[in-house]
Amino acid sequence: MNPRDLRLIQLDQALTSWRELTESPPASGWLRDIRMALGISTRQAAQRAGISQSSWVDAEQREIAGTISLGQLRRLGAALDCRLLHALVPDRPLRHKVEARAEQLAQTEVNAVAHSMALEQQRADDEYTRLQITQRKQELLRGRRSRLWD
Repeated sequence: MNPRDLRLIQLDQALTSWRELTESPPASGWLRDIRMALGISTRQAAQRAGISQSSWVDAEQREIAGTISLGQLRRLGAALDCRLLHALVPDRPLRHKVEARAEQLAQTEVNAVAHSMALEQQRADDEYTRLQITQRKQELLRGRRSRLWD
C-alpha cells in the first residue's frame, strides 16, 4: 500500500466518529449554553477570559451568526474550561469520493471511445466496455490524484 492510500484510509478512520455525529450546535450557541448551564454570568465569563462584558456578549452573538473566529472561540471556550474541536466532515468516506470520481472519469473516457466505435459499426459489447471502465478506473487511481479533479 502506498503512503497516499494509507493516509486516505487513516483520515477516513479518524473522520468516522465525526460523521456519525448528528447534533447541530445549539441555536443560542455553545458559549451561551455552556455558560448558562454552569450558572456563570456574562460578567463572570468575561472576567475569566480577560475581556470586557460587552466583548463577551458580542462574541456570543457572533458565534450564533457564524462570524466568530476559531481562535476567539477557542480562547473563550477555555475560559469555560472547554476545548474547541472542529473538523471538515465529508458526507461520505473520502475513499468513496476518490473512487467515484475515478469511475466517473473512466466512464466518460471509455464511453467516448465506445461512441466513436459505434459510429464506425465497431461497438464493443457491454461486458467488454465495463471491463475497460474498470481497468481505466484502476489506472486513474494509481496515477496522480490531482488529475482526478481537473
